Amino acid sequence: MKKEIKIIGSGFSSLSAACYLAKLGHDVTIYEKNATIGGRARQLKKDGLTFDIGPTWYWMPDVFERFFADFDKKPHDYYSLKKLSPAYRVYFGENDYVDIASNPQSIINTFESIEQGSGKILKEFLDEAKSNYNIAIKDLVYRPGESPLELVTPKTMMKLGQFFSNISRDVRKKFKSKKLVQILEFPVLFLGAKPSDTPSFYSFMNYADFGLGTWHPEGGMYSVIEGMESLARSLGVKIYTNAAIEKIGVENGTASWMMVNNEKITADIIVSGADYHHTETLLDKPYRAYSEDYWNKRTFAPSSLLFYVGFDKKIERAEHHTLFFDTDFDIHAQDIYDNPKWPDEPLFYASFPSKTDIEAAPSSKEAGTFLIPLAPGIEDTEELREKYFDKIITRLERLTGQELKSSILFKESFCVNDFVKDYNSYKGNAYGLANTLLQTAFLRPKLKSQKVKNLYFTGQLTVPGPGVPPALISGKLVAGLIEKQLNKEIKVTVKETI
Repeated sequence: MKKEIKIIGSGFSSLSAACYLAKLGHDVTIYEKNATIGGRARQLKKDGLTFDIGPTWYWMPDVFERFFADFDKKPHDYYSLKKLSPAYRVYFGENDYVDIASNPQSIINTFESIEQGSGKILKEFLDEAKSNYNIAIKDLVYRPGESPLELVTPKTMMKLGQFFSNISRDVRKKFKSKKLVQILEFPVLFLGAKPSDTPSFYSFMNYADFGLGTWHPEGGMYSVIEGMESLARSLGVKIYTNAAIEKIGVENGTASWMMVNNEKITADIIVSGADYHHTETLLDKPYRAYSEDYWNKRTFAPSSLLFYVGFDKKIERAEHHTLFFDTDFDIHAQDIYDNPKWPDEPLFYASFPSKTDIEAAPSSKEAGTFLIPLAPGIEDTEELREKYFDKIITRLERLTGQELKSSILFKESFCVNDFVKDYNSYKGNAYGLANTLLQTAFLRPKLKSQKVKNLYFTGQLTVPGPGVPPALISGKLVAGLIEKQLNKEIKVTVKETI
């Protein structure tokens, strides 16, 4: 039963959903409010330098492989991948850093060199993390979050205790070195919550980190978007940019049209990959499944202050991905989650893709992306952005022992106000809802509207959660729910006919 399906947004989850729905034979059209596709994964090009505006980490390569395999394709049909070695560098002070290698045994050796006996403990920890990964990524996250019974399997029952402990407690029991603790807690940041609020089962992120490694697609993460766009178009998906959605119309309880740039567009089914909260504001109030109070009480992943900086020289003593943990992570986390405010001494992350990718910058220059995690919804002014840029660039100079300020060609920033303006992001959050115990699987906002027929959602505020790999999965899940509903309707029609 071919349907006219309209999709709001063109990020990873929307493109994923579009591909699956088009493969099923539907007439699929994407509407993107911005001038270019990609949602939060857009690209910035300036003066010969190239930046990923959003995601810069390519983790869980198996999820990407599984996505393309569903269309009898492979990632390398669309982009080239390189495994980073080292995967990343972590600074703890001046000339005090740890490089995370590209293979588990080397990482085990690194741990052992920092804390005697920790190598053996890490190996056992990673064995457990791999087991969790196989349960989670190969099974649980591909379930649509319709029922708590989705989580009840013989394998998860064996891991039940891990859902009621947390990453922070487990890691600190096993490792005494503060450096090692911070390195092991770092991947949890991709889940958008404090390690102390993240169930121990999510140690599978450590396997994603140490076991599967960190990769870089040539041309940046935007090359993945371009690959998915190419696949979508080959399947017949139509894509319109500069197409802002102003309203979703409901007739007889069914989503039946959208107002796009003041033009009424009819639809059999509507899927939104845009911000979930914003999408519901496009509906008349009686059709909204979640109240303002509901959203206000959720635990959101951080927002971010980002800088895209062009340097007229190569950066020394930094890797493609470099983390700066020379300040207190716990205090910064409190400033994000417990007492939302601008942090006094923030941790920050820097990406220098031009160290790996010749497309990112000319040989004598460097493209640098800097990120400071922030509480969503806090004040955002140009004065604050400048203040914090000076903080981190000064620390970068001191920690890496080089002068950089005089070599800055340009810088552009992106923060809370921009997340709201460009993505209609609730409180300017960058990553969606945090994956805490009470915001996991069936406890997240539903893929299928509970009040409006033929209205669906996909992306970081619904199942399975924040991050690029989960976004790909979310698109597949929503397409599966739509097909399930359509098949059910066909059976009812056939039965009535008989």
